[in-house]
Formats: sequence, C-alpha cells, structure tokens
Amino acid sequence: MNLANFFTWLRILLTPVTVGFLFLSIPYKQYFAAGVFILACLTDGLDGYFARTRREVTTFGKFLDPLADKILIGAALISLWHLDKVSGWVVFLILGREVLITILRVFASRRGISVAASIWGKVKTVTQIPAVLWLILDWPGATILLGAAVFFTIYSALDYIIKWRRVLAGEKRARVRQAPPT
Repeated sequence: MNLANFFTWLRILLTPVTVGFLFLSIPYKQYFAAGVFILACLTDGLDGYFARTRREVTTFGKFLDPLADKILIGAALISLWHLDKVSGWVVFLILGREVLITILRVFASRRGISVAASIWGKVKTVTQIPAVLWLILDWPGATILLGAAVFFTIYSALDYIIKWRRVLAGEKRARVRQAPPT
C-alpha cells in the first residue's frame, strides 16, 4: 500500500470514530468528534499531496479517495440527522447527489468515458466540511453554511450531469461517424 492510499484508508477508519464520539455519553463529546472529523478531513489533502508528489496516483486511489469523502460526510450527516441537528431532506439531497454521481461515473467508466471532477465538485466538498463541523459543534451560522453546501451540492450535480451528457453525446456522434456504410 502506498502512502497516499494509506491516508485514504485512514479517513475511512476515522469515520466510525467520529460517529462514535457523537453518540457517547461523555462530556465534551462534540469536541472529540470535531477533532477526529478535522483529522479525517486533513487526510484528504494529504492523500492528494502524496499521490502527486510521490507519483503514487493509482486507479484504485482515484476510486477510493472520493468514496472515502462520501463515507465521511455521509456518515456524519446521517448521525447529525439522527441527533436532530440537520433535516432529513438535506441528508437525502446530499446523499442522493453522491449516489447519482457515483452511478453516472461507474456507467461512464464502463463505456470508457472519463469525466473529470469540476471545480464545483471541489467547492461542494469545501462547503460541506465546515457545515458538518459547525453542526457537530453546534456553532452559530451552521445553517447558513449548510445552505451554501446544499446550493453547491445541487449546482455541482447539475454541472456534472451536463458535462456527462455532452461527453456521452459526443461518443454517440463518433460511433455514428465510424459506422460502415450500408
């Protein structure tokens, strides 16, 4: 296992620790949960850094890294919903977007199509992380951050779907051009 994939696996392993702290009956549990959540989020930057600088970019890493992000954010949101800190429709919307985009990526990759993540997907993640952190800590402004996260979640989904359709439409046109005359 390379160092980049180690940090990705670490993020996945830190997810149940974060969730576990949220449900413990101990003082300051939200601070422990927030600390582990921050550590898990830092591993996202570290895995990317090491993958690029050490030339450890792998197909498996490209698959696992975004999946680890989805696991961390998804588990945290489901836990926060269970604790009545976030509405179910928000969790459904955010997780629904993740499932939809994952399905589209799998479908596209099976057809040999690769649609790179856009800047809006990164903005979505960058807004979701502080929103979840603020919700864990019950800080003022959490709902504003969550609103921004929801907006960029929807926007990035639409952006991805439009790009995916263009790539697929381009593939269909290329196949039509390559078809032998009948």
